[in-house]
Amino acid sequence: METIVYFSARCFVCLASITPTICLAWVGRQIGGLAWYLDRRHRKVAVDNISAAFPEMKATEVVNLAKQNFQRLGETYACILKTGGMNAEQIKNILSIEGYERIEEIFANDKDARVVLSIGHYGNFELFSWIVLGAPSGQVVTTYRALRQPKLNKLLFQLRAASGCLYFERRTEGDQLKEAINSPHIMLGLLADQNAGDGGLWLPVFGRDTSVSPAPAVLAKRYNCRLFPSACFRTSAGRWKIELGPEIPVSENGQRRSTEAITRDIIEVQEKTIRRDPANWFWVHNRWKPRQEETR
Repeated sequence: METIVYFSARCFVCLASITPTICLAWVGRQIGGLAWYLDRRHRKVAVDNISAAFPEMKATEVVNLAKQNFQRLGETYACILKTGGMNAEQIKNILSIEGYERIEEIFANDKDARVVLSIGHYGNFELFSWIVLGAPSGQVVTTYRALRQPKLNKLLFQLRAASGCLYFERRTEGDQLKEAINSPHIMLGLLADQNAGDGGLWLPVFGRDTSVSPAPAVLAKRYNCRLFPSACFRTSAGRWKIELGPEIPVSENGQRRSTEAITRDIIEVQEKTIRRDPANWFWVHNRWKPRQEETR
């Protein structure tokens, strides 16, 4: 079965590579629209999440936003099949990067500087591996969770190799990740917008308590890194923009801030980012899972 899935994926990637990005975006939106009708479980998750996050919305507005979100996700995943195999010059045609000259300036003034980027599932989030185009002095590093199918993992690495981003499996390559973070001019991107389970901080997101990953705050403090939020926005069909947000201070008055205080600042930025373009986020994820003890 794994072999069939692998060769099917290879075929889709090959087909995507010869299809114009704008056409893939259209096809992806149609697939996403179809998934809206077929995938009852994730449709309910999206509707419930949006209803709770935006209680001021009418029921029809919630449904329309959730449906639009499915279409956006379809577009994103269809285009990832192509953008994953693009080179730098091709990426520049579909991606603009704003604000990263600030990180480039930090690196120019401090040979040992390191940066943690709190990112999320906004827009075409795979494009974060290309932020080096905005800060060429840096080395992009991130973590991932390996798939159970080794052949599909290999295919993903082949697609991601062109960006030069270093990927570390979060459960098995912790030592290698630590070594990389200790290197100068590292830009560590962490997807920190999903439920963190038992290891997270219990904090409000859109007014509802949930488990939030403390990783950006913890690693920024532990490795003496500057901390910035960043988001990817869809600008038109098959086109995106990555923006660097305002720096989140790790220290204040010469003292390290608490992990919770820093994480609350990250949440505030995440909420503003989502409100700016609600259809741009990953509403199909069960972000507000109850505490473990509440389910017993």
